[in-house]
Amino acid sequence: MRKVELSMNEQEKYEVIKSLVDNDGNKFRAAIKLGCTIRQVNRMIVKYKKEGKSAFIHGNKGRKPAHALSEKEILDIITIYNNKYWDATFSHACELLEAHDGIKISSTTLTNILYEEFILSPISTRKTKQRIKKKLKELSKNAKSKKEKEHLETSIVAIEDSHSRRPRCAYFGEMQQMDASVHEWFGEGKHHLHISIDDSTGNLTGAYFDKQETLNGYYNVLHQILNTHGIPAMFYTDKRTVFEYKRLNTNKVEKDTFTQFGYACNQLDIEIKTTSMAQAKGRVERAFQTLQQRLPIELRLAGISTIDEANVFLNSYIKKYNDKFALPINYNKSVFIPQPNSETINNTLAVIAERTIDSGHCIRFNKEYYKTMDSRGLQVHYLKGTKGLVIKTFDPRKRNIPSPKHPWRSESFLKYRYHKLNNEIFTL
Repeated sequence: MRKVELSMNEQEKYEVIKSLVDNDGNKFRAAIKLGCTIRQVNRMIVKYKKEGKSAFIHGNKGRKPAHALSEKEILDIITIYNNKYWDATFSHACELLEAHDGIKISSTTLTNILYEEFILSPISTRKTKQRIKKKLKELSKNAKSKKEKEHLETSIVAIEDSHSRRPRCAYFGEMQQMDASVHEWFGEGKHHLHISIDDSTGNLTGAYFDKQETLNGYYNVLHQILNTHGIPAMFYTDKRTVFEYKRLNTNKVEKDTFTQFGYACNQLDIEIKTTSMAQAKGRVERAFQTLQQRLPIELRLAGISTIDEANVFLNSYIKKYNDKFALPINYNKSVFIPQPNSETINNTLAVIAERTIDSGHCIRFNKEYYKTMDSRGLQVHYLKGTKGLVIKTFDPRKRNIPSPKHPWRSESFLKYRYHKLNNEIFTL
């Protein structure tokens, strides 16, 4: 006679119905105990009298679901993940499998498949890692060979921590968290990704790669914000040289990066606040965690190997990122001021340097000599030692003769810088 094995739930039903039939018990009491109706109890009694214990075995027990993946499909998924998407989170890997390999699979199914192979997500929680580690230790004790034991032990990964969240701002454009992250984003070597993220919606409002964390990188991010959304109310940043004034051992004003960026923001009426605590600007820190997990994979799959290609790629990736992770923008709750015209933006995002006329009636800037010309294209001669400001606009290819109301006019900029040097509060 074939032995009948039941699950705990099936065994409970069997025992209650068997006792009910054998002892002519109370059907209402049995229904309450099993959490079902009298009608269902009657059906189980009829089935028990006809089939015995096997009547309580679920009809699908032992059957493979029609939509279940085959062993070959599971093996293909594991192989592709290990070879192509090993550094992707499981939800991101599902997107990549569908986009690049034509395999549509849910995140839950992929998680179950990979956990069976003890493959963890790069962002697995402490609890998950401890659970897998416990299971691995149990299997390691019963391992039949040294090789199997070593394989199980190497599957244990380190535990990571995370930071707590803080409330979002109420309005779109109220606060832009800005920072840069050095990472192996593409190709060989590390590059700095400069980004700005809106605290209210989590929208990535600007992104730009540079070789270092530079004024040029942040100017490009600000240029994207101004052209796409307008003028924000505030930047919230790290206490770095580009944002916090530090007296430098040089008299070259172009090296004073805070004055350069700060004065540009001053002209646009953008407030700058700084912090030394990473947790205070958690929105941008978590954005970098996500980008470091996803963006290098996207860049690798797109065949990106140069910084210029990477910056072009960012134009389309920003939209993809926002569609996936950001909240919808409510333009009725926006504090962005309409963007300035392109000429104003080009003039405002400038690098300014102080230079002196030499004996040849020229100035030297970036290892090149320049003549002083008027609007008619004729050279103007100044006395040797005459000082002036050289303005390198955001796009120097656009020829532009500064007007008397230029935002970087000498008296305004020097006055602004003087007050910064003396740690005084100054409103233009």
